[in-house]
Amino acid sequence: MPPTRSTHRNRKPPPDGFDNIEGTLLEFSQKLKDAEAASHDGKKRNETLWPIHQITHQRSRYIYDLYYKQHAISKPLYDWLLKNKYADHMLIAKWKKQGYEQLCCVRCIQTKETNFNSTCICRVPRKEMKEGQEVQCTSSELSLPESADST
Repeated sequence: MPPTRSTHRNRKPPPDGFDNIEGTLLEFSQKLKDAEAASHDGKKRNETLWPIHQITHQRSRYIYDLYYKQHAISKPLYDWLLKNKYADHMLIAKWKKQGYEQLCCVRCIQTKETNFNSTCICRVPRKEMKEGQEVQCTSSELSLPESADST
């Protein structure tokens, strides 16, 4: 979770333009707190983490889109947001690579965490799947858009 704004001497203040996006980032922080405090009764271990993965994915995608797609924030502000962990820099680094634009989480491409040293089902191209097979990530419960091919 990103640190709250404070007046520590050792911490650099946010660059210009942070005030424009601070409200949205605070909304994401509040959603994250609510997801962490939600009841976990009757859920599997992975299921309890799904809302947290979804919110961090949305927050990272928001910052990625602001910088790379809309060009709405400056490079110093983008670097400051990554340094202060407002976005997942490893996930954003993958989004910049061809074939990983729709990646839901870095865990999906880590082969060491699976039984058969393979990637997640969401990384299988649609043309290689059976017709009507549902594509849903097991680690973050994010579904790929119908038009996206993850190669």
